[in-house]
Amino acid sequence: MMKVKVVLSAIALFCIGFVAQAQDLKIGYTNVELIMDLMPEMEQIGADIQDYQSQLQTNIQTKAQDFQRKVQAYEQSAQTMTEDARNQKVQELQKLQQEVQKYEQDAQVSYQRKLQELLEPVQEKVFNAINAVAAENNYTHVFSETAGNAPVLLYTRDDDKFTELVLTKLGIEIPARQQ
Repeated sequence: MMKVKVVLSAIALFCIGFVAQAQDLKIGYTNVELIMDLMPEMEQIGADIQDYQSQLQTNIQTKAQDFQRKVQAYEQSAQTMTEDARNQKVQELQKLQQEVQKYEQDAQVSYQRKLQELLEPVQEKVFNAINAVAAENNYTHVFSETAGNAPVLLYTRDDDKFTELVLTKLGIEIPARQQ
């Protein structure tokens, strides 16, 4: 009987300690994508990345048109060429086609790098603001409202408006909710 009382007492102390610790817990949630979209810098980043994408597209189109001209020239003169000359020209065209495809792939990678380069300072600013707001308001955990396509939290109190606090910290006006 004495063992049972000792075990129950230990369990009770453990539970009381857990409840006391849980009372210090303050969890917030935020929508990083919304904050990023509302940052004033995003308008310029959008314009810069659009210009960069246009340059890449122009270069790709130029290379593709050059390739098409060479294919048409080959098709027009193929009948008058020797078999060796045709084979050599076909190999050249295949190599050129591979170069065009590689350039398209490289352009996609370059676009992603440029976008990340442009977004990095804004992301850092947002995450610094999130950290500052969390520290100022004694949050112990802050979760992103979305992780991929699924929300991280299933329930949170409506009075924990962490996103709004971060936007205020950044000096960004909070847009009216559209219903």
